[in-house]
Amino acid sequence: MKLNLGCRALSVHDPVQDATIAAWLIYPTDAPATPQTFGPHTIELAMDAPIVGEALPVAVVSHGQQGTPWGYRGLTTHLVHEGFAVLLVEHPGDCRRDPSLSGSAANLANRPRHVTLALDAVLAEPALRGDVAVIGHSMGGYTALAVAGGKPMALPNQTPDGIASPVEIPRDPRVRGVVLLAPAIPWFMGPGALAEVSVPVMARIGAQDGDTPPFFVERILKSLSPEARLDYQVVPGAGHFAFFYPVPPALQRLAPGIDPPGVDRAAYQQMIVHAQEVGADAVIGMRYDAGEFSAGVTEVLAYGTAVKLLPKRPL
Repeated sequence: MKLNLGCRALSVHDPVQDATIAAWLIYPTDAPATPQTFGPHTIELAMDAPIVGEALPVAVVSHGQQGTPWGYRGLTTHLVHEGFAVLLVEHPGDCRRDPSLSGSAANLANRPRHVTLALDAVLAEPALRGDVAVIGHSMGGYTALAVAGGKPMALPNQTPDGIASPVEIPRDPRVRGVVLLAPAIPWFMGPGALAEVSVPVMARIGAQDGDTPPFFVERILKSLSPEARLDYQVVPGAGHFAFFYPVPPALQRLAPGIDPPGVDRAAYQQMIVHAQEVGADAVIGMRYDAGEFSAGVTEVLAYGTAVKLLPKRPL
């Protein structure tokens, strides 16, 4: 039986920022779900329902600059159906409701702390276990690397004296893996900035991403230690928001709703889900095909070859 999505809303106080962190724990439940609206986003949830399952691993989702965690509801739904509990964190000072600290050095320090404080609030739940992965899109990619041991530097335009300076962020030892989606990471350009990130890192970047271009991301991620076992792929044709769930009509003309010509993020995301369902480890030769089958109606297919990786055998 396919379970529904349960939800518990949390309000976590950040004493350093003197702000309230809004967070939501999403998890498997057998209770009936009803449509819930968060701004322009709608998702079916069973509010305050009991958790089904034991020792659930936790995936934290950190949204992009001035964003919202509800833009990743497709990813959240998939993870819950795969047996995860998902912790959605809204970063005060750098979210849709409150962008007051976006682009500041204070925001660089605040975001990783938000993740740690939100984890403190939920990991007392007996149904969860301490294995945590942090998934970050755009500025959330910065957050994920910082909380996993990265050593960022505030850029000269973010400091009072115009000189780059380190931002002290304690590593959270509960984080066992990091997923970077179109990560914004110029704050890790300094020597050794990623040397202490020792957990596995997976990164996906859009080939046509003008905000976090692949060549720039690659240059920074090369400084990861071998322990990070970097899994890096460039998604053909994709832009910066290819990993964001298809937006509602009200947002389709804004940046989060726009993809490069010929790209369909819904088709791409569906392809990834189908590959996972058949047990694939990767999709190779990924491409798009489109055809107009009636006036004003175009069908877009995203397809490739799903492959299973095997250990190399000695000759």
